[in-house]
Amino acid sequence: MRDNPIKDKSYSFALKAIIAYKNLQQKKEFILSKQFLRSATSIGANIEEGIQAQSKKDFIHKLSISQKESFETHYWIRLLRDANYLGKQEATELLKDCEEIQKIITAILKTAKKNN
Repeated sequence: MRDNPIKDKSYSFALKAIIAYKNLQQKKEFILSKQFLRSATSIGANIEEGIQAQSKKDFIHKLSISQKESFETHYWIRLLRDANYLGKQEATELLKDCEEIQKIITAILKTAKKNN
């Protein structure tokens, strides 16, 4: 089976998000952290669904959802950082990973739409 960089990167990002979420729970931050966890893990879940899509249209739809979730996740990371729940270094690393995923998804969607 071929390697799938976006599948691997989104899975790794979800694991990092779970660790960050656990740390936020210890700081008694429950509301924002839950939103962050949901959107961060949804990126990879929708990519997984997209890989198993029944049509090109379905694939584009699922990847579009992943893209939207990545932008939402980016928002929550910035908010948690600026509210001093996430440390600057941790937030910077999460933002970097999130932005890398966004770029890959955007490129995949451009190609998929062009070839549709």
